[in-house]
Amino acid sequence: MAVDAGRRVEVANLLSLGDDLIGVLLDRKDGESLAQAGEGALMLRSACRSESGDLDLQVKVYVVNTALSGELDNLDLQRASIEERKDAVKKKEKDLLKAQSTLSMCVSVTNIMPNFEDRDKISGYIVDKNKKKLDKFEFEKTMPPVEICDKLWKMD
Repeated sequence: MAVDAGRRVEVANLLSLGDDLIGVLLDRKDGESLAQAGEGALMLRSACRSESGDLDLQVKVYVVNTALSGELDNLDLQRASIEERKDAVKKKEKDLLKAQSTLSMCVSVTNIMPNFEDRDKISGYIVDKNKKKLDKFEFEKTMPPVEICDKLWKMD
C-alpha cells in the first residue's frame, strides 16, 4: 500500500506537470515570445554570417594589398635598375661616338686607319683623303715604337 501511495503521488505530480505544460503551450503569449525569440535568433545568425563575410572580405583585401605593396616595391626597384642601365647605355653611346670622332680625326690627320680586329699585331691601312685603302701594314707588338713610326713614315 505504501508503494501504491508513492506511485499515486508520482502520477499526480506527472499529471500536474502535464497540465502545466498544456497550459504553457495553450497560452498564446508564451508562443509569441518563443516565436519572437526564434526570429531574434535567426536575425542574430544572419548578422553573424554577414559580419563573418565582412571579416573574410577584409582579410582578403589585406592580403591583396600586402601582395600589391610588395609587387609595387619590386617594380620600383626594377624601374630604378632599368633607369641606371639606360643611363649607362647612353654614356657608352656617347663615349663610342666620341671615340669614333677622335678616330676619324686621327685618320684624317695621319692618313692611317688602324685595324682593331687583329689584336696579335699592330696593323692597319694607309688611306687617302677619301679614306680609300692604299697600303696595308703589319708590325709585331714586340717591335719598338720608334721603328714602327720610322717604317710608317717611309711608307707614306
